[in-house]
Amino acid sequence: MQLVIDQIVKKFDDKKVLDGAAFSFDKGNIYGLLGRNGAGKTTLFNCLSGEMKMDGGGAFLEENGTRRSLGENDVGYVHSLPILPEFLTGYEFIRFFMDINRNKLAGGPSIDEYFDLMRMTKDDRHRLIKSYSHGMKNKVQMLLFFITKPPVILLDEPLTSFDVIVALEMKQLLREMKQDHILIFSTHILQLASDLCDRLVVLNNGQLSDVPAELLGSPAFEQSIVELLKDDDHVPNH
Repeated sequence: MQLVIDQIVKKFDDKKVLDGAAFSFDKGNIYGLLGRNGAGKTTLFNCLSGEMKMDGGGAFLEENGTRRSLGENDVGYVHSLPILPEFLTGYEFIRFFMDINRNKLAGGPSIDEYFDLMRMTKDDRHRLIKSYSHGMKNKVQMLLFFITKPPVILLDEPLTSFDVIVALEMKQLLREMKQDHILIFSTHILQLASDLCDRLVVLNNGQLSDVPAELLGSPAFEQSIVELLKDDDHVPNH
């Protein structure tokens, strides 16, 4: 399965944030999406998730020679700022989410098995979400996509709020997930990208470009990324 980004254009007033962005992402890989602040990484994710309308181009899923348009149900989006019902406990929210998706979950893990998967204690799962740390809220966000298993999962800076131990746990979970999903991980932390991701993609001047695989882990890695991201006319975008 592939996610095909085909000449996506997104403008804000007269500024093109995405200017014919094109790339193909394969299932079984974790992709790191790198870009300067304001390069348009979140804009790209918003276009792919359907939260923002594209001004041109499109996004498609290809499998066994068949191409179809990417739909909202195909995408799981882990926002950098979690959007959750804070008046519920984590357990109440996940139980509600499983109830409304019960037709897709026949024979799957129990609610407690899902919480165990995310290494959330029994006390934590029964606390109000409003009392959760940023990292715990991100865990709940990610749990939604363990449950529904959308083919494409977008992660917007999700690990920056975790402590060291939890971040290591989440990295391992993402590695386990990648065989069944297309995972695209937005980050500005080069060390995290090189450690976690199988392939790196740079978003610069509205375009997507591949980072050569031989650069990953090489002594020239950081300098090569800096060269790819250089832009004398850089102005922060959305």
